[in-house]
Amino acid sequence: MPIIVNLDVMLARRKMSLTELSEKVGITMSNLSILKKGKAKAVRFTTLQAICGVLECQPGDILEYKAED
Repeated sequence: MPIIVNLDVMLARRKMSLTELSEKVGITMSNLSILKKGKAKAVRFTTLQAICGVLECQPGDILEYKAED
């Protein structure tokens, strides 16, 4: 898939666990785990906004596009 999710990278930079992010954002651990593993088919803007608010980052810090060869 050409969209790469760098949520684990941002969590490491902020020294935050997925559990802590889940509590602060109000999203279940299972949904965040699906997103972190790149298995999500879609992401709501409200979810992205909440994650970026807690991690103090931009959407481009979490989502990356890589063209398929």
